[in-house]
Amino acid sequence: MPATTSHETAEHPTEGFRSVALPAHPNRPLRVYLPTDYQPKYAYPLVVLFHADGECEEHAARLVPLLSRRNYVALCLRGAVKLGLRSDGLPAFGWDGEADRGAKAALAYTAARFNIHPARVFLLGVGEGAAAAYRFAQSLRNRSLRAAGVVALNGMLPTGRVPATDLRVLVAHGTANPVVPFSDARRAAARLTGAGAAVRVNRYLTSHRLHADMLRDANRWIMTQVAEAKG
Repeated sequence: MPATTSHETAEHPTEGFRSVALPAHPNRPLRVYLPTDYQPKYAYPLVVLFHADGECEEHAARLVPLLSRRNYVALCLRGAVKLGLRSDGLPAFGWDGEADRGAKAALAYTAARFNIHPARVFLLGVGEGAAAAYRFAQSLRNRSLRAAGVVALNGMLPTGRVPATDLRVLVAHGTANPVVPFSDARRAAARLTGAGAAVRVNRYLTSHRLHADMLRDANRWIMTQVAEAKG
C-alpha cells in the first residue's frame, strides 16, 4: 500500500494498514491499522504498540493481526534512537526514556484522523518497549486522551520508585526469559501494585520470544477493560 501523509482526506477510510509520515517528524514514520469493517461513526479503542529495542514499527505491525483484526484501531510507533541495521536489512531503533514528542504527535494525528474513544487508549510494549509504553502512559495523565491500560509482553518495566498511579497493567511474561527473568517481572508488578496500579501477572512456558497465547490473552484483557468501562 502506498505511503500516505497527514494530508490524507478520504471521508471513509478503508480497513487495513497505512503508512504515515508526519511533516514535523519525518524520521519517525508510523503504521496505522483500521479494523475489519471499520465504522467511522463508532469510537474505537486505540492500541499503541512499542517495539523492542533493535526493531521498528514494521515488527510491531506484524503483531496487530495476531491481537485482533476487528476490535480496535492500532498505532505502531518507531523508537527515537537509531541502532543501525538488522541482519534482515530493516532499520533498528530503540527508546531513549525522554518525553517522546514524536509519539505524542503520532497519537494526536491518529485521534484527529480516525474515531478514537479518548478514555480507551491502551499502550502495548514488547521487551524494552514495555518501559517506553509505561512512561508514555504516565505522560498522558490529565490530557484529553488518557491511557486506560498498559500491556507488557516479556517486557522491562521502569525500575526504582514508581509514582502514584491508577493504571491497569497486564504483565505477560515467559517463565524461562533469559533477558528479563520472571522474578524481575514479578518484582516490577509488586512495585506497580504498591503505587496504586491494578496489575495482573500471567506466566507462560516460553523464553523471551512472544507466545501466541500472550497475544490472545492481551486482546481478551483489553476488551475486558473496554467492557467494564461501558458498564
